[in-house]
Order: sequence, then structure tokens, then C-alpha cells
Amino acid sequence: MPADALLFLSSHCPHCPAMLRGLGELLKRGVIGRLEAVNLEVWPDAGVALGVRSVPWLRLGPFVLTGARASVELETWARRAESPAGMADALHELLKTGDLPQVLDLVSRDATRLAALLPIVANPEASMNVRVGAGAVLEEYAGSTVLASLVPELGALTRHADARVRADACHYLGLSRQAEARMWIESCLADTSTEVREIAAEALENLG
Repeated sequence: MPADALLFLSSHCPHCPAMLRGLGELLKRGVIGRLEAVNLEVWPDAGVALGVRSVPWLRLGPFVLTGARASVELETWARRAESPAGMADALHELLKTGDLPQVLDLVSRDATRLAALLPIVANPEASMNVRVGAGAVLEEYAGSTVLASLVPELGALTRHADARVRADACHYLGLSRQAEARMWIESCLADTSTEVREIAAEALENLG
């Protein structure tokens, strides 16, 4: 299902006309399913509930984008809402730009999106702020059923070639509080990496 778009603009915004044209083209091509545009100079209270502080402000599917965006970028974000791989790319991009609050909000509205963070956990080349951000979100769901559902995928990551990935996998397995996570964590107690062994031991304590 194509994403819907809600655009807040103003009569004196230099970037808003281009955004509106770009979204109109996406609408005509069927990349987005519906487009609503609101002029805040005419309806100043319309954006209060959504916390709109500046324009252009766009809600595109589940994502909130602020500032000027080129047409190609608008299409990228519209298509990201259509698949798990797209959501994973979106969460990576949001964490990369420091938008942890939006990632937390996206996952809170659909907990199955937590799985979209696993490609970050599995990517040793991900930047530190992205990995830390992903960890902050995963830790919010310690002991939850949605994190428990990710135990098999996290368990597989304990066999990853990179020690940082194995260590992180052990940490999140411990947070799952699931008995089935124990065998994966115990396998890392004899890991070649000291850090992995230490985190595996801590993870076992978290399991209880």
C-alpha cells in the first residue's frame, strides 16, 4: 500500500513550492496514495497537535521529515515504508542523523519494527552513534515479548565473524530474559575475545 503524505507549508516559505510539486508528481505516479497540504498561515492551529514548528514539515507514511527535501529523497522515503528492508534503511538513516526520538516513536507504534534494528546490530561497519542508538531502543524492550521473538536471530549473531557483533548479540540475548537464549550465550563463554566472554557472563546474570 503506497504511503500517504501530509505537508504543512506557508505562503512565504521558499522551499515549500518545490516540495509540493515533488509530492504531486509522486501522487500522479502512484508512489504515494494520498496528498494533503495545509497552509499554516491560513490554519495556524492545524499543526499544533503534531508539534509543527517550522515548514516545510512532512509526514510521509510513518515518517516525519522536516526541512527541504529533493524529489528523489521524497521517493526514497515513500518507498521505505513499503518493506522491512526499507524500514531498516529508514531507522539506520534516522539514527545516523541523531533522530532517536523518532525511532523510539516508530517502534512504540508498531513493536514489530524492532526487528528492523537487527541489520544494524549485525553490521560491524555501522557508526558508533547508530549502534548506540539501536542499543538504546532495544534496551527499552528488555523482557518484552517482541524482544523474545528475536532470540533466534540474535542467537545466530553470536556466531558472527566480528567480535563486536557477537558481544552485542550476547548483551541483547541477556535482556530477552528467555531461557532459550542461554545456550547461545553459554557458547560465547569460551569465545576468543575477552570482551565477548565478559559480556556473555554478564548476560547470563541478566537471564537469572
